[in-house]
Amino acid sequence: MAVPKRRTSRSSTRHRRAQWRASAPDLVPVTIEGETFRVPRRLIGAVLDGLVDPRTGRRTR
Repeated sequence: MAVPKRRTSRSSTRHRRAQWRASAPDLVPVTIEGETFRVPRRLIGAVLDGLVDPRTGRRTR
């Protein structure tokens, strides 16, 4: 396991940690029964199969 040669200052640690950001999911337009919804890319199949309600984002079954 890698071991640092010296201690990292609190300021440097916090500056490094502050750079990390979670990215918002890519929303893709999907048309169901003539109505267009924007859903995350990973849920397209579930929405088209009727497993997830695009209005609420919850499971239907």
